[in-house]
Amino acid sequence: MESGKLKMGWARQYMPVLGAIRKIFEAEKPLTGVTVGMALHVEAKTAVLVETLAVAGAEVYITGCNPLSTQDDVATALDLVKGVHCFAKRACSVSEYYEDIDKVLDANPTITIDDGMDLIHRLHTERREQLDNITGGCEETTTGIHRLRAMANDGELKFPVIAVNDTPMKRCFDNVHGTGESALSSIMVTTNALIGGKYFVVAGYGYCGRGLAKMAHGLGAKVIVTEIDPRRALEAHMDGYHIMSMEEAAKIGDIFVTTTGNTSILTGRHFLAMKNGAILSNAGHFNVEIDIPWLEEHKEGAEHRDGIDTYVINGNAIHVLAEGRLVNLATPKGMGHPIEVMDLSFALQSLCTEYINETGPSLVGGVYEVPTEIDITVASLKLSSLGVEIDTLTDEQELYMNSWDIGT
Repeated sequence: MESGKLKMGWARQYMPVLGAIRKIFEAEKPLTGVTVGMALHVEAKTAVLVETLAVAGAEVYITGCNPLSTQDDVATALDLVKGVHCFAKRACSVSEYYEDIDKVLDANPTITIDDGMDLIHRLHTERREQLDNITGGCEETTTGIHRLRAMANDGELKFPVIAVNDTPMKRCFDNVHGTGESALSSIMVTTNALIGGKYFVVAGYGYCGRGLAKMAHGLGAKVIVTEIDPRRALEAHMDGYHIMSMEEAAKIGDIFVTTTGNTSILTGRHFLAMKNGAILSNAGHFNVEIDIPWLEEHKEGAEHRDGIDTYVINGNAIHVLAEGRLVNLATPKGMGHPIEVMDLSFALQSLCTEYINETGPSLVGGVYEVPTEIDITVASLKLSSLGVEIDTLTDEQELYMNSWDIGT
């Protein structure tokens, strides 16, 4: 417990944006009477967000969103915070994971905060009787947004959800810098492998893939990008990376990282082509990008140690990190995204929670963008904490930008 408190204290001092919001929330109590149900990675930065919602007047119930991402000492310390109830634990089974999801929903939350949509999925499949009690929700990650948009397109999403992941202050910092730095650092600390000179394969050139490719290139890796979108593939090509199919990349790759949010990115046909010593990891949300069941079924030998499972296929050793789960959080020393990055993301979450509490009753079910004013507020608070000043438009410039008849 004490180590958990120390981690939370360390994170808190590097989260000035959330700290500024906390002061306002503490004075105004905008979430009084609200019950918030959360499924997020339970570690120190998340704990600071939970504290912020609690001082705003909310009763908060939280569990994990990944069986291997919880830090137990933080979960224990968080459970002692007034107004907070934490059910998360590390290395839980799938059944225990969903039992904890149900414990959160047993509290009858009025607002949900998800990282991967598991709370919302459970509400819409197993606990539909609670849907009328929900004011709205917030979703943190790309995978969750994909699933929510699919639900909305089918007319099945029954309450409004803010796509926190899709706003610039999340994508351009959390996804690019957060995933890039944290996934790469976790790979290095887990394997002690050199990055420079290696063929580093990034599956997917979305915001997370871009961040990883950039960071790996900066360490001297020969970066290969695989894509299904010709526009993103062309962008990666123009950014200086090698573009090829995964079938070709599998033959030469030394380190692989999946970032697609889709399933079956690395499968049997790829494993059979890989060279001895290939390192596989996943930076997408769910553990479906690497076909672990295939490896289990076809292995000739296996070895397990902290954060690394080695499978022998056709005489070649293939090393899988963190059981194919989120490599930046699920390895034994994975610390997740840098604190300053999560300060921005969780500042967005806190303000979007306030927003959905105020506006949710007037909105129909669907996926909604983060209001621009919230995005700008978070950026302005961050610049202020850095002591950075920027220009503002003059009256003349404002008129020019909002007119069509001034001419050239």
